[in-house]
Amino acid sequence: MFDIKWIRANAEAFDAAVSRRKGISVRASDLLAIDDRRRDIITRLNDAQEKRNALSKQIGQAKAQKDEAKAQELMAEVASLKDFIPQGEADERAVELELSNALSVIPNLVFDDVPDGTDETGNVEYFGRNGSPETAAKARAPKPKLSFAPKEHYEIGEAMGQMDFETAAKLSGSRFVVLKGQVARLERAIGQFMLDLHTTEHGYTEVQPPLLVRDEALFGTNQLPKFEEDLFFTPHGESRLALIPTAEVPLTNFVRESILAEEELPLRLTALTPCFRSEAGSAGRDTRGMLRQHQFNKVEMVSITTPETSVDEHERMLACAETVLQRLGLHYRVMNLCTGDIGFGAKKTYDLEVWLPGQDTYREISSVSVCGDFQARRMDARYRPSGEKQAPRFVHTLNGSGTAVGRCLIAVMENYQQADGSVSIPEVLQPYMGGIKAIGGRG
Repeated sequence: MFDIKWIRANAEAFDAAVSRRKGISVRASDLLAIDDRRRDIITRLNDAQEKRNALSKQIGQAKAQKDEAKAQELMAEVASLKDFIPQGEADERAVELELSNALSVIPNLVFDDVPDGTDETGNVEYFGRNGSPETAAKARAPKPKLSFAPKEHYEIGEAMGQMDFETAAKLSGSRFVVLKGQVARLERAIGQFMLDLHTTEHGYTEVQPPLLVRDEALFGTNQLPKFEEDLFFTPHGESRLALIPTAEVPLTNFVRESILAEEELPLRLTALTPCFRSEAGSAGRDTRGMLRQHQFNKVEMVSITTPETSVDEHERMLACAETVLQRLGLHYRVMNLCTGDIGFGAKKTYDLEVWLPGQDTYREISSVSVCGDFQARRMDARYRPSGEKQAPRFVHTLNGSGTAVGRCLIAVMENYQQADGSVSIPEVLQPYMGGIKAIGGRG
């Protein structure tokens, strides 16, 4: 969300920055024209109210002087103002709503080092702030070398009888799955491993947030109004609640309408929750298997920071997500998303893409984004700088998946598959699996 005062003072810079965003045609002049109408109405309202107050005093003076004719003349003038003022206030509310709606659908302005591009083909591989392809490769597991034709995860799971799309379709329709037995346990183990890693080693506080949220929370993290069709809503009294599309929504909104002390920052929160998305814009994509589901589990990381530390926090959060894949021995790469692929609220996003032998390609398993004060303005989330007598400042927000549990299950099954149809269990997950070293096949 943008401050119209900032746009007025930086119109050229705003136009240059927003022009880098795909499909955005709005310009500062469009917004300032609405604001000019708002300012004109406010000016006329203030003038009318001042005139009414002055006339009211004059009426009192005329009556004190027994000048009834003058008093009646002034009272008629006040009456005409009383008709104008309510209409002017209604006009002000209408134009303020128009301006708010126009500002609310403008995406965040990206950092200068975000590459330009029209779609995912413009994304650029990222090797770390001071890294290189060689140093990045040392930190990551190599691609697995399989001596047989690899299968996709759903082929492995269905052969085990523990990944059931048919029953899920009977229960709920397409894009759902029933996991059973050891595959269900493996999915649970992956989520628990991630939570333990982020809470014990990475300094995040575990949270169990509500799974239903109000429109105000969704607006705060920019799912509304632009992405309403991707949400599942349920009636709630005279209003409605939405199933969370990601735990980013409740975790980030913890600080909405708050003024934190600087000493409380950075605030780092994590949660393992189900997520619910209608996938309205993905018809025909990834219809087989678990890659794109209406319901899936994800471990989310959220950080609330000062403006001065948010860029470093972004790199830190990326490292936390990378550690998950490194500990699991999964090959992956990091992509710096281009202007045509980056999310609505992000100033910069890194995608972690894990290698899937069954598909013979990389697929996204985590997105890590820094949003600056974009969400904070929508939530009115601020902090008070320590030792300074100045107005509170907006916090900066960051979010990242650490990681998507279902997609991580896919990656483990495809990367650790064996020729006999079994799946070896990564060593780090074996304690969560009761010491089991393989599932399915002859394991």
